[in-house]
Amino acid sequence: MDSTSTPLGAFLRAHRERLTPQQAGLPAGLRRRAKGLRREEVAQLAGISPTWLTWLEQGRSESVSAHTLTRLAAALQLSGAETDYLFDLAGLKNPQEKRADANPQAREILERMLPRIDMPAYVLDRHWEAAAWNQAAAELFCDWLGRPDASRNQLDFVFLMPEARTFIDNWPERARRIVAELRADLGQQLDDAATAQMLDRLRRQSPEFDRLWRQQDVLEREGGERGFHHPRLGPLQKQQITLRPANAPEFKLVVLL
Repeated sequence: MDSTSTPLGAFLRAHRERLTPQQAGLPAGLRRRAKGLRREEVAQLAGISPTWLTWLEQGRSESVSAHTLTRLAAALQLSGAETDYLFDLAGLKNPQEKRADANPQAREILERMLPRIDMPAYVLDRHWEAAAWNQAAAELFCDWLGRPDASRNQLDFVFLMPEARTFIDNWPERARRIVAELRADLGQQLDDAATAQMLDRLRRQSPEFDRLWRQQDVLEREGGERGFHHPRLGPLQKQQITLRPANAPEFKLVVLL
């Protein structure tokens, strides 16, 4: 099978041929007929067998692991976008998700943008901690974002603060969906120490959270109608949308229209 007959094979071969021995830290040799690096050289750099690399260049990715693709991406010196593309071609998810600490400007830009939004808006980090919010959000979520002494974690508000049960319309159903969305959102972070600590704390402090977490429900985070019973403004209906910055997707910008 010609490696150029599949998108995966064409991509791997093009980047193998683009990388010079000098860039890879290998001796150039006196006579090199191969353009760029040989398959054997890339396989050695990636710690895989030449046969594996041949199969991948033939587009045979059925049994390839994320660990193998990560090592191959490093051997080929792929950029972040190129690595994501490699995983997409192989039908796998890149376990090395983009983290906000790799782009510190993202949070600063979001903080500068929020005051310009004239409706309630806030930003959650990967542990659902409010990283920034505007005044309209503080007024709407008066017992969460509007209280200086309150935890900024949205999960703490929903499951550990009694006020949330009367503030959030149809709390039992919203709580169920929030936990299912959280499981989908955390994904491969479940082995992360900080994530495990957060989940353990919530499960110990909230029997409802523990019960819902054990149900193993998974839902994509979605928008839609949100009802609230505000202690001062009375019943409110909002339309929620959630956006993610392309360069820091662990942040979630939540806007309530």
